[in-house]
Amino acid sequence: MGRAFEYRKARKMKRWGNMARVFTKLGKEITIATKAGGPDPETNPRLRILMQTAKKENMPKDNVERAIKKASSKDFTDYREVNYEGYGPYGIAIFVETATDNTTRTVANIRSYFNRHGGSLGTSGSLEFLFDHKCIFHITRPANVSPDELELELIDCGVEELEEDENEIIICGEFARNAAIQKYLEDNGYEITSSEFVRISGDRKNVTPEQREAVEKLIEKIEEDEDVQNVFHNMKDDDE
Repeated sequence: MGRAFEYRKARKMKRWGNMARVFTKLGKEITIATKAGGPDPETNPRLRILMQTAKKENMPKDNVERAIKKASSKDFTDYREVNYEGYGPYGIAIFVETATDNTTRTVANIRSYFNRHGGSLGTSGSLEFLFDHKCIFHITRPANVSPDELELELIDCGVEELEEDENEIIICGEFARNAAIQKYLEDNGYEITSSEFVRISGDRKNVTPEQREAVEKLIEKIEEDEDVQNVFHNMKDDDE
């Protein structure tokens, strides 16, 4: 199995335990997409696919509508998407994606988490090279096309990996080809149930159980922050 598939599977199992956090993250993404491309999903591809993702995650319809309306509210202070990079304990690289209305607050919080848990916050762009930025799409398994045929069909769009998972197909490609992949899938009648952007490191580090525990304490603290959308790292999983 490909790295993207294994990564996605691990995150899926972890995040089911914290649905409120998932809804908060999706709500911000929906608001940002609405602000950028308008409230009509028919003319806003990013919003359209986020609404599908929200449906798959069982996010209440009222939450989705509230996130869309927030983008046009006169009292809304726009979110800025800001990334932070640093090293956790034992040299583990950590990449943090945030969406914030107060960068002063956010950077102070992120720096304090690193400092308190044996890490250090680096400068912007210092660790980005360690992570490949990818887009991941989930589609309903097509009835008349095999996964192998579909993979050949999608290569020209920028798709790099394709895996089967129960009743769906998981598709991974370069982040920069996200729009092209989505357009092809929609234009050719494939049902997209969700999508996300991830950062996957090719330089995975071995850690002992004790070291893993220390790094995970830092990651969990960062993930608890209301401004944080995603946290990625290059620590090997238990089964790697």
